Amino acid sequence: MRLTTALALLWLLFTSPFACTQSAEKLKLPGLRQPVEVLRDQWGIAHIYAQNEHDLFFAQGYNAASDRLFQLEIWRRQATGTVAELLGANEIKRDQGTRLFRFRGNLEQELKHYHPNGPQIVGAFVEGINAYIRQINQTPDKLPVEFKILKTQPGLWTPEVVISRHQGLLENVRSELDYGRLVHLLGPEKVRELAWFQPTSKTGEPDLTLHVNGEDLFQPILQLYEAFRLPIRFTDKDRGLGATEEEAAVWFRQEKQLVGSNNWVVSGQRSASGFPMLANDPHRTQAIPSLRYWVHLHAPNWNVVGAGEPTLPGVSIGHNEFGAWGLTIFETDVEDLYVYEANPENASQYKYRGKWESVKTIFDTIRVKDQQPVPVQLKYTRHGPVVFEDAKKHTLYAVRAAWLEPGCAPYLASLRMNQSKNWTEFRQACTYSRVPGENMVWAGRHSGGRPSGGRHSGGRPASNPTGSIGWQATGISPIRPSRSGKNWSGLVPVPGDGRFEWGGFLPIQQLPNKANPPEGFLATANNNLIPTHFPHRNAVAWEWASPARAHRIAEVLKSKPKHSLPDFKTLQADYLSITARKLVPLLNGLQTGDEPVEWARQQLLDWDFKLEPGSITAAVYVAWETQLQQAVYQLAVPEKAWNYVSGIPTERFVSWLTSDLRGPLKTIDRDDLVLTCLENAIADLTKRLGYDRTHWWYGQPANKHIFMTHPLGNLMSPQQASDYAIGPAARGGYGETVNSTGNALNQEQGASFRILVDTGDWDKTLGINNPGQSGDPASPHYRDLFPIWEKNDYFPVYFSKEKVKSVTEKRTVLEP
Repeated sequence: MRLTTALALLWLLFTSPFACTQSAEKLKLPGLRQPVEVLRDQWGIAHIYAQNEHDLFFAQGYNAASDRLFQLEIWRRQATGTVAELLGANEIKRDQGTRLFRFRGNLEQELKHYHPNGPQIVGAFVEGINAYIRQINQTPDKLPVEFKILKTQPGLWTPEVVISRHQGLLENVRSELDYGRLVHLLGPEKVRELAWFQPTSKTGEPDLTLHVNGEDLFQPILQLYEAFRLPIRFTDKDRGLGATEEEAAVWFRQEKQLVGSNNWVVSGQRSASGFPMLANDPHRTQAIPSLRYWVHLHAPNWNVVGAGEPTLPGVSIGHNEFGAWGLTIFETDVEDLYVYEANPENASQYKYRGKWESVKTIFDTIRVKDQQPVPVQLKYTRHGPVVFEDAKKHTLYAVRAAWLEPGCAPYLASLRMNQSKNWTEFRQACTYSRVPGENMVWAGRHSGGRPSGGRHSGGRPASNPTGSIGWQATGISPIRPSRSGKNWSGLVPVPGDGRFEWGGFLPIQQLPNKANPPEGFLATANNNLIPTHFPHRNAVAWEWASPARAHRIAEVLKSKPKHSLPDFKTLQADYLSITARKLVPLLNGLQTGDEPVEWARQQLLDWDFKLEPGSITAAVYVAWETQLQQAVYQLAVPEKAWNYVSGIPTERFVSWLTSDLRGPLKTIDRDDLVLTCLENAIADLTKRLGYDRTHWWYGQPANKHIFMTHPLGNLMSPQQASDYAIGPAARGGYGETVNSTGNALNQEQGASFRILVDTGDWDKTLGINNPGQSGDPASPHYRDLFPIWEKNDYFPVYFSKEKVKSVTEKRTVLEP
């Protein structure tokens, strides 16, 4: 017994999270149960070592608040509908929309959906956030600069804040309203020509029959919905909903275009190490601070590193001891706009299946800065929140949102994924991931559920297991039953009279999936991956990203038998344009007597199709493609529809120019069009960059670059705004290269976060997070990762404690 006890003590000495000999800062935190060690590495990642689950997530919340306090405060206010209390009357509509779309289900059941210990995990996470807030509010002079500018202090969190859906990637009520307007203006056939709906079903293209009055759709119907979804801009002109419905609509269309991601996994047979590998680079808005936040969580039954949103417990993209996972958006249409006939004698009633039903009303009060509180009425039909009432036409409009169902808080189901030991367990965890729709990929070190050898928390295992890779589409997927032999597409508004009812939700495991394919890799890039004979076509969406990125990823993965982490780095930074490779041959054999145009034509024909920074030809190509897109848009889209069509889908655009399917260009001289657009591109470059062509290189501040401003920059002095801004830096690529940098001259979107994993050695994991881990301008980790990111480079993300200690810059012990 004594020998056993002695051995146990020795084991504790060498494996305890407190075995590190480095001196530590010690903090007393009420609410902790046992000491927690936090090792912050030189890139700002906190590696948290706790002795129980409660303390692990308490420390995660505390740590996130210490780095991202203002980001958390704005999240809290948006989630609770209390922005007007901070910023004034312009934000009343935002707060009303937030309260209208608040989740009002059973909180205990809701939290248990995400993890069996969900109430305890989320509760501990919130406790940790509040511990930091209480601590920092005792010394308000130490609050980050944003609080001083806005003259406020952070408020306390509740679990309801964590499960808010306000920042979720949700589809498709804005598109639905626009398509309804377009069908009224142009007719369904023209709308189908301008869109690119995929995949078509057995019955052909989606049904766009409009069963509601199209003329009535040209009203600010989604004002309340958009108000609570729009980001806060912190300017005197911010009116909560983007000033006008048109401005809000533009933001939503741009945001939809900006959202993209890549992920891929290769099997051990296709990797240099002999173990499965994973790459993921989700594309979102580039911002200060970034959307995502790295963390390493270590406690009994928990050992996971990666990134999530700082407002959520757990890790949404990363790896544990058994496997790695990543995500891209999978299109699930989770919203419908319902139109009701209201009772002329009683405006609080609407007709459903031939009878009048009463609108449910909740009375609420919004506190507003510098004025009296404002009473509001929140109204609901049986389908969802009422967003607009047309008293003259006796019509109500409501949004049916699947994401108001239980279990739809974005990314929280990652908690189950964090503990998955194999593909089977991971796929089961995916069945709880309802919002957003995602392509989840898995790269597992082992085929079974337990390690076959090697170190527990890092290093290479002793034997060489087969490993596994897999893909599972996830998301809450409403089933829209066919009507009269036609598919109900969900693409246009429908009557709320009972004729258009969802038929439940498709079980997630019946969404598309694949494991260990013979080609040895899986890749997704928001493209259509629905199998040709998929039996549940009425439960998936119609709008997908261009397959250009996916095709390029597959092309590179097929180009060699085995891949390494350096190969993955190169592919995530890839700037080759598949679209350019299709369009440039249009210039072959053409004649022009204009010297600058002929020079540009020759430059493009001798080019390798890579949009590299510093390339003059890349600048010429992007200017030319931009002119082509604008010209085709004006030829294809009637002017009366311009407010509702943001652009021509790439596949349509390329097909009309390069194939016999000319569509609206069938009467146009293609050769004349491409040369005229090249001439216009030269004129544009000359105007923007001068007459000296040697100065036309891609990646300069007047061309393709990134410059990031602080969110409160408009409220700062010019010098302070300049001090807190980041950049400019040269960028390459554009919206459809694997390294997606958007189509604006200043990069507004793309991969701020990236991860590369070789499951053969967890300590070889690579990552990045632009511009830094901290959102506090006073922190050394506010912008320290930007120089690494701008070079498309990475830092090592260590997993074993031995390696973590070797790069630790600060050790903190949190004590009860």
